[in-house]
Formats: sequence, C-alpha cells, structure tokens
Amino acid sequence: METKLSPQDDLDSPTNPLRGASAVDTALTRKFLLDFPRDAALKIEAMDLGEASAVLALQPVYALLTMWKYLLPSVAADLLTALPEAHIRQLMAELRPQDTVRMLGQLEEERRHQLLGIIDEAVRRELSELLSYPENSAGRLMDTRASLFRCEMTVAETLNVLRRARLRTARGVFLVDAEGRLTAKIPLHDIAVAEPHVRLAELAQPVQAMVSSTAEKDEISELFEKHQLLDLPVVDIDQRLLGIINHNSLVQVSQEDMSSDVLAMVGASRDERALSGPLFAVRKRMPWLQINLLTAFLAASVVGLFEDTIASFTALAVLLPVVAGQSGNAGAQALAVTMRGLALREITIRHWFRVMYKEVRVGFVNGLGIAITCGLGVFLWSQSFGLVLVISTAMVVAMVAAGFAGAVVPIVLVRMGQDPAQASSIILTTVTDVVGFFAFLGIATAMSSLL
Repeated sequence: METKLSPQDDLDSPTNPLRGASAVDTALTRKFLLDFPRDAALKIEAMDLGEASAVLALQPVYALLTMWKYLLPSVAADLLTALPEAHIRQLMAELRPQDTVRMLGQLEEERRHQLLGIIDEAVRRELSELLSYPENSAGRLMDTRASLFRCEMTVAETLNVLRRARLRTARGVFLVDAEGRLTAKIPLHDIAVAEPHVRLAELAQPVQAMVSSTAEKDEISELFEKHQLLDLPVVDIDQRLLGIINHNSLVQVSQEDMSSDVLAMVGASRDERALSGPLFAVRKRMPWLQINLLTAFLAASVVGLFEDTIASFTALAVLLPVVAGQSGNAGAQALAVTMRGLALREITIRHWFRVMYKEVRVGFVNGLGIAITCGLGVFLWSQSFGLVLVISTAMVVAMVAAGFAGAVVPIVLVRMGQDPAQASSIILTTVTDVVGFFAFLGIATAMSSLL
C-alpha cells in the first residue's frame, strides 16, 4: 500500500520527509516536494541553509521547480548559490523569468553576474533585459534586498531573520501570501515592542501604496508626499514584491537631478565632473557656447539699431550694462523658482498663467524699487532728470519682461517635450538682453528731447 505523506510532519521528527539522505529518504523527499510543494517550501525555509541545500542537491531539478516558486526570494537566493552548478544552470533556465529576476535581486551585484555567466546566452540575455529598468524608474530606484515574511511567522522568528539580514535601511516588514503576493506591511517599531510569541498576522496593516517597476520618479514622489511614506514597495504584474524604494534614496536621486539641472542650465554637461578631462569638458561645453554667441550677436544687433542715439548721448552706453544685469538677475530668480516648482511637482503646465501672472507682478514691484534706487544714483552722477526718467522706465519694463520669461520659458519647453534645464538659461538671457536693450534705447530715442 502506498504511503501518503503528511505535510504536517514535524521538522525534527524522524519521519520528516526532508531529513534523511538514504535512497528511500531521497525518494520520499522527492514525492513530498512534488505532492506538497507549498508545505515543502515552508519546511525548507525553517531548515538550516547547509542542511536544506544538501537535501535539495540530491533531487532532480524537475522536483524542485514547483516548490521553488513558493520560497521567499531571500531564501531562494541563498539556496540557489549553495546548489551544484548544474542545478543552478537548469533552475535559472526553467523557472519563470520573473521568479528568477526576483531571486537574483536578493544577491550582491558581483554574485549576480557570476550566476548569469554560467547560463546559456539566450537565457542570460532575457534575464539581463528584465533586470534593466529605464532611467529614473522605480526599478532603478528600488533596493531589491527586501526581506519578505509570512503571516504565520512569530515576532521572535522575524527579529532573528532581520538580525541576520542586517538591513539598516528597513523601516518595516512586508508580508506575502502563499503565492508570494504582497498582502500587508508592519512598521518596524510595532515588531520591536510586540511579544515574541505574537504572530505577524495580528500586527498586519494594509499597504497604503505600491508601484510597478516602470513607474516614473514623478509618480513615486507624488505617492511619497501624498501618503507621507518612509518606504514604497515595487511590485510586478502579479503583485509580487520586487524591491523597496526608501525615502532617503529618492531624496538623494532628487538632489543629484537638481545638481545636474544646475549644470545643464549654464550649458555644461550633466555627465561632467570636477575632475573630468579638459577635452571632455570642451566637447560638452563648446556647442552651447557657440549658441550663446549667436544670441549675443542678436542682442548686439538691437544695440546697433540705436547707434545714432548712443553717439549723441554717450551716457547711454555706460548705463546699458546696468539694465541688462538687473533684468538678467530678476529673470534668473523667476526661472529658478519655476524650475523648482516643476521638479517637485508643485506646479504643472496647467498653472502657467498663475505662475506667469505672479512673476510679472513681482517683476513690476521689484522694478519700481530698483528704478527708484537706480534713478537716485543716475541723478547724482549725471544731474539729468531726463536720463533718470529713461532708465527708471526701462528698468521697470525690463524686469517685468524678465519675470515673464523666467516663468514661461521652462513651462513652454516642458509643453514641447524638451528638457527645460538644457535651454532655459540661454533663451532667458536672450530675452532679457534684447528686451532690456530695446526698452532702454527705444525710450531714450523717444525722449531724446529731455536728455
């Protein structure tokens, strides 16, 4: 009569189907793995790594495949590295690619590359593609070394696992069901103060938010802000956990993006570093310097239109840089505030009118204040009320235009699908110079009788 194995056999019992190494025990183990894969996975997780790998190494890979998908990814990864190379190669080829990726994500990068190096080229190419994610996506930002736990585990067992894992960035633990799907979360402080015998199911809380591996950074930032999260789970199409995005990691990436935006705004490459080679720096900067030269000629051509006026009133040439400098600084302030709002999702392109109207008003009020101070200085220098009136009026016009350009230019570039950091500064400089020169010299020409 055939013996029916019970999934409830005690792990330390002599009848435990995952213990012995004799031919009979090996056959019983194989039958247990095939008939009760979910229970076998639970028993494997409770065993010592060395003992479990020794038992599984005696089994053919086909007997391990069904059970393997029920293992926690961290346990599966440890077991995989402990098995013979032939088992590793076959398991990685025959498991579902998504399951293999989740398992490889638990390993250090060097060890991951070693395992990918021993499998067939076609399988390696497929897994490598699945392991790569778009720039600034959730897959790039996540930490794959996330420990998963089951609802039936106790607090004491969980703390032992956390101590072994030594994940200093962990803010909570995530629970999965028998199929490995994400079901709940428990803050780490709740586990720390709970009694050792309490099961995790009693402490479980709903997961507030989760994202797919292809979610973009803007969506991730919005979820962190909306739910006030410390970490955010990343899941695949089957709701199985791929990794965790920690808030600190997101902040670090945002800071790096902001620093690269600063470089781009002045025409330097995002890839350039302080110790980059001179030839690399020249190659990256030269195109934007050439473009800036063309815009400078455009501003100079405006000055050329009023050559006769400047020749008649040489004081205008002295004051031209004052108007251009003040409007340029005002525009840079408006540009920086708008760029920050776009980066942090405080505003979208739908807010263009509100942002523009605010910056125009700011430019007008600042223009009046600067015009008064500038007018006093010009009067003490030239004793000419006409020159004071010209530069004061031009200053207000130029700073209003600068505020308008600083708000609108980056929003228009975003609307056109362009990187606002890459070209905003050059466009802004062109607008402020052209408008500032034209306003100052145009008003001076119109009021020449007062000069």
